Amino acid sequence: MKELVTCKNLTKQYGSKLALNNINLSLEPGKIIGLLGPNGSGKTTLIKILNQLTFPTSGEVLIAGNPLSVTTKSLISYLPDRMYLGNWMHVSDALDFFSDFYTDFDRSRAQDMLSKLNIRLSDTIRAMSKGTKEKLQLILVMSRRAALYCLDEPIAGVDPAARDYILSTILNNYAPDAAILISTHLISDIENILDEVIFIRDGAIVLQSSVDDLRIQNGKSVDHVFREVFKC
Repeated sequence: MKELVTCKNLTKQYGSKLALNNINLSLEPGKIIGLLGPNGSGKTTLIKILNQLTFPTSGEVLIAGNPLSVTTKSLISYLPDRMYLGNWMHVSDALDFFSDFYTDFDRSRAQDMLSKLNIRLSDTIRAMSKGTKEKLQLILVMSRRAALYCLDEPIAGVDPAARDYILSTILNNYAPDAAILISTHLISDIENILDEVIFIRDGAIVLQSSVDDLRIQNGKSVDHVFREVFKC
C-alpha cells in the first residue's frame, strides 16, 4: 500500500531544544492513528510541520509521495488545539469561510451534521459553550474531502457527551482511502477507535504498532501499555 505520509530523519530544533529528534515514520491510508505522548513530547510540532505551520530544521517529509508544498496543503484537513474562528462569526460565516477557502469542502454535509445537533446558521460562536465550539470546528474539518485529517487534541477539555459525539463524527466521516492522525494524551477515551498508535517522547518515536498487535503482545489495553512506557 502506498504511504500517505513519510518522514525521513525529521528533526526540528528551537534554539538548543530538540522538539523532534531524527524521526523516521510512515503512515498508510485507511487508518485512524493515535499520536500519543505526554504534553511537550513533540506531537503538536509534528502536526504543524505536516501542515507547514513550521518547518523542519533537517530531514524530509512527503505527503502522498510529494514534498511539502501548496499541493500537499490541499490534501490535509487540520484541526488545531485551539479555537481559530472569530467570536464575532455566525455559523453561516464559518461555512462561508470554509466554502471560499477549500474547494473540497462539502457544505451540505456540514449543514446536515449541524442540524442534527440543533446548531443554527444564525448562532454566534461567542454564545456557544466550549463543547459546541469544538463540535463546530470538527464538523468543518471533517466536511472536507481530504486525504489526511490532522486532529490536535480534539477531545481535550470537553465533557463526556461532547467526547462521544466527537469520536463518532471522526469514525463515521472519513473515506476508506484517507487517514486520520489524532494527537492526544487521553488514551482511554480514544483507543477504541484507533487502528494504530505511535508513542512519542522527547521528540523521538518510542513505539509504532497496530492496536491489535499491541494488545496481543502485551495482553493489556493501549492505555495500560502507555502508562507503563511513560510511567504515568
